[in-house]
Amino acid sequence: MFYSFVRVLVRGLVFIINGNAHYLHKDRLPKGNYILVGPHRTWFDPIYFALAASPKKFSFMAKRELFKNPILKWILDHANAFPVDRDHPGPSAIKKPVRILRKSDLSLILFPSGTRHSEQLKGGAALISQLSNVPLVPTVYQGPLSFKRLFTRQRITVAFGDPIYIDRHQKLNDDAQKQIEKEMQSAFDALDYSVNPEFKYVDVSQKK
Repeated sequence: MFYSFVRVLVRGLVFIINGNAHYLHKDRLPKGNYILVGPHRTWFDPIYFALAASPKKFSFMAKRELFKNPILKWILDHANAFPVDRDHPGPSAIKKPVRILRKSDLSLILFPSGTRHSEQLKGGAALISQLSNVPLVPTVYQGPLSFKRLFTRQRITVAFGDPIYIDRHQKLNDDAQKQIEKEMQSAFDALDYSVNPEFKYVDVSQKK
């Protein structure tokens, strides 16, 4: 109930602020649960991922430090977020999302690179996908990269790729992990090119 209320509220706010969002290839989203995976380009791209895939509801990973504030913790808990220690993730970083995907009607939004400032893909997404028996759906965001730029009403595009299914009986050794990561990256690149052939991501936080 809270999630649905917040989604309506956020949809209205982002429409007022930007009002130029476009969601491509929603027909590629599978029935049932799945994991949206994409490059993490701005702090608000998970919001647009969730709005783009509506009416599906999602859970989110959030860094543990955010849960120390009791008010923010209440909001995050009711928005289906769960804490993860990024420095020492431990088994719960895998077990918790797997349990959510298998035992609820919530899908998951996950950024394989972990942070907005890294292009290195990590293996957690593949393992979560395999253990929960749900596909990975490559997703990209193109648009403003800072909150201030949202107000320019620059076009925002979220595009979905074809689902990636991982055989539950496949052994996820290093070679298999690298192959899946390569497949994800190729999907991200293809989606970016299809949206805008001249697109090149620039991390605005690193500009001086």
